[in-house]
Amino acid sequence: MPKTYEAAVLTQAPLPSAAWDLTSFLQNAKSQVQLWGGSVLMLLGVVGLVWGGVLLIKKLMANPQSAGQQQGWGTIALLILVGGALGTGGWTLIQTIGSGGQQTITDLGGGTVIVQTVDQVSGFLSGPSR
Repeated sequence: MPKTYEAAVLTQAPLPSAAWDLTSFLQNAKSQVQLWGGSVLMLLGVVGLVWGGVLLIKKLMANPQSAGQQQGWGTIALLILVGGALGTGGWTLIQTIGSGGQQTITDLGGGTVIVQTVDQVSGFLSGPSR
């Protein structure tokens, strides 16, 4: 039986380009902070959701005499709503709310503001005309 020898050609895989400039550093830092911040927000949302559920059960099972020591219904509802929103939305939710605020500021800044000084308003300091 004849032997066949095959030659393997080894080629080096292309390495990713490593950019060591300030712009790349800041872009990477921004995305990393967004990732970590979003994870923290989601974790806090889950904590708020769980705590809201605990307070809800405590309030429903409480003795009417200890009602003054309990959290209010509004607080419990807000914990559950905001906790659930942050737990599922995280960074995306906060970014959406922030972009809505940015749009409002842009809309307000695009308007014309007319300022009149007291000197320009005729008769303001002279009193009523006779």
